[in-house]
Parts: sequence; structure tokens; C-alpha cells
Amino acid sequence: KAFQARQLAFALRIPNDQLGAFVRLAMGMVKIFMDLDANLVEVNPLILTPKGELLALDAKVTTDDNAMFRQKELAAKPDLEATPAEKEAKKTGITFIGLDGTIGCMVNGAGLAMATMDSVHLAGGSPANFLDVGGGANAEQVTKAFQIILKDKKVQAVLINIFGGIMRCDTIAEGVLTALKKIKLAVPLVVRLEGTNVNEGKALLKKSGLKMIVADSLWDAAQKAVAAAGAN
Repeated sequence: KAFQARQLAFALRIPNDQLGAFVRLAMGMVKIFMDLDANLVEVNPLILTPKGELLALDAKVTTDDNAMFRQKELAAKPDLEATPAEKEAKKTGITFIGLDGTIGCMVNGAGLAMATMDSVHLAGGSPANFLDVGGGANAEQVTKAFQIILKDKKVQAVLINIFGGIMRCDTIAEGVLTALKKIKLAVPLVVRLEGTNVNEGKALLKKSGLKMIVADSLWDAAQKAVAAAGAN
């Protein structure tokens, strides 16, 4: 509201002759935030020129990717900051950010992905990426996630950390096994499953005969991934 913008202007000691300009700026920023489904609308720095005029020297707007179905015009614009791998992941519904480490991480859920990366660091390693396959990951997404991770030649091991909540661990295990049959995995693979039907999921992995390291906890998985990357 305009009165809130004026209160903010008073708190910032904006000169009286620039109150109107500041109110228009503040209300415009709020409108952009709401209209574009933004996560952030920032003006920094906002200065007073030697002539006493209010001037925005730089601005930044970030939008919510989950709201792009409402933002057709924005969605059609090219992402000039994303890498080719990040663009490829986005098309498959995967959230991916490349990093500089040697341990590729495939996780479901952003919070769990962050915890996995922290655990890898704590165990003495460094994650090669942030990758969230989402809560309903299927075999196609898991396969694509493997392909994206393995395009990074720095990767010396892959760590899969999946919590089966809505999706059962046996379903996730089947997706992992299907993906492994489609790709050539030349680096060690560490898998940690937890949640619904975890025993059935682990049994499927064991029966497959495919070479992988099964971990019982996140900390166990992080330590095994770091050791495997070092040995590789």
C-alpha cells in the first residue's frame, strides 16, 4: 500500500521532494513481484544523485520456476545464465546445478540434496553437482540424471541418496536398475535408500548383480562415496 511505502521512505530518510518517486518505485517493485511470480525483486544500489534525484543503478529479478506455466512470455525467453547441462536437466523436470567437485549426487528433494552435499563435504569430499530428481522420479528421469552427471569428466563416483516417501523404495530401485542397464557406468556407484519398502528396494539392488556399493545411512553413504572417489 502507498502508506506503507511512505513509512519506509520516512524510515530511510528519503528527501521530501523524492517521496513520490520512492513510493512509485516501491509499489512498482511489489507489482512486479506479484505479477511475475518472483522470488526476489531487488534494486541495489538505489542512490540520490548530486542533483537530489532518486535513481536505481541496478536491479535483479528472479522468478519461481514452479510458476512458469503461468508466465508463458518469460518461459519463452532464453536462459542466458544456465549451462547446457542445466538446460537439458530442466527439460526433463530435474533441478541441476553444476559444481567443481568429484562426487556426482542424485537425490530426491532439495533439502535432502543440501544435506547430502554437506555430508560429502564433512566426509572430506566435494560434490560435483546439486541434483534433485523430485519426489516422483521415474526411470526416464533417473537415466537422464545419470547421463547429465557423467558428462562431467571430473566425476569420480556417483552417490544416489533417495528417501522413499510418496514413492516406494522398490519402485525407485527398479528405476535405478533400468537406468543402469541403459548407460555405461565407469565410476563407482554408492546407493542409499530409506523409507517405504526399503528392504524390498535393497533386495532388488542386491539381486540385480550389478556392481554398486549399498549404504545404510546418509553418513555411511557420504564416507563410502568419498572413499570410492579417492580410490578411483
